Amino acid sequence: MPRPRAFDERQVLDRAREQFWATGYAGTRMDDIAQATGLGKGSLYGAFGDKSKLFHRVFGDWCTAVVDVAEGRLAGGPDAEALARLSEYVHLMAENTAADTERRGCLLAKGAAELAQHDPTVAGRSAETMTALLGLLRTEISAAQRHGDIDSAADPERLAALLLTVVRGIEAVGKAGLDPETVRNVADTALAALPRPEGRKHRAPGRSPAREN
Repeated sequence: MPRPRAFDERQVLDRAREQFWATGYAGTRMDDIAQATGLGKGSLYGAFGDKSKLFHRVFGDWCTAVVDVAEGRLAGGPDAEALARLSEYVHLMAENTAADTERRGCLLAKGAAELAQHDPTVAGRSAETMTALLGLLRTEISAAQRHGDIDSAADPERLAALLLTVVRGIEAVGKAGLDPETVRNVADTALAALPRPEGRKHRAPGRSPAREN
């Protein structure tokens, strides 16, 4: 019978994630992970495999969390509230970026930029995550179209791709130093650009009236 592990696996993975997030894949050694987690390298190899396998585990968990956050805001519901759900999600991403004063960015973006060209596992997991996000956005856009908040003649796939690019791009420009209020305005502008039916007021809910123009 295998011996039970004498450590909290979730805690170890969280600390490994923080190390990879801070120093990147190439800049992280297993010695660094051992120091961050308090485990010997032998225990790390025995529990998680080599550095690549450990990163894949951490990266996969992060991608799952990214989709979970989106599902929490874009999980469906009444068509009348679809535009509000879209707005809430886009504004949440902008606020998360504005709050990232250390400019660490997103591990999904960092890992994909560093490894996707040469690592099929990272490339595949990144693509799966983007596809899932795209599907959630497309579903809400279609719901808003049914309710008459977005022009029914517009292509929901293209609009979903536009919002996904804005959401992911906000993180990139925020990490590069764009100020928080400009980041918030980008979110507002993207939502305001969604095509509305003739005669419908162009308003994207989600921010207080004082912040809307």
